[in-house]
Amino acid sequence: MKKQRELQHLADLEVCPYLPMVDEALSAAKMRDVREDAYGELFYKQALLCGQSLWRQGFPAQALLMFNRAFGADLDGGEQVLVEYPLPYEAMAWVMLHREEDQFIGNPRRHFQHLATRMVEPRKARRVARAWACWWMACRIFPDYPADQKQIEQEGVVEPSRADIILMLEAEGIDGEVELWKRAAALI
Repeated sequence: MKKQRELQHLADLEVCPYLPMVDEALSAAKMRDVREDAYGELFYKQALLCGQSLWRQGFPAQALLMFNRAFGADLDGGEQVLVEYPLPYEAMAWVMLHREEDQFIGNPRRHFQHLATRMVEPRKARRVARAWACWWMACRIFPDYPADQKQIEQEGVVEPSRADIILMLEAEGIDGEVELWKRAAALI
């Protein structure tokens, strides 16, 4: 009975057009099902499915966290899953733009600032570039949300410009990643 109510609730909510369709209530715990994939294609797609489900359950902040996980997948750009479901820049922007005022989103600007400045291996440089790219979008979508000024002052954090982000994505991203990000930025 509970599962049926969850499915009905999902059916009532708008689907993010940039993510694979899912008709079941998933949580981050579902990522355990793809542990053996070692951050590969299954991991990537599962993160997108969980993100869509969490979005449709009314949890945009948790959906953003799933997109962060997808960005951490160990993909080189030639995988079929990326043809079907490109890196989730557009999904990230879309969820931030479409969330309802009463849905918890946290402070995406601060979140991405912390993510970019506290990143660890593996694939640190690539993931830092992607975090700053998402930070740039969050700053435009939520212009009144504050940065972590204390961290900026104490750690000498330099917020990158749009041009800096493009250079980072060109150096660290996969083929076509800059264009994917620019398409997402155009949604704002």
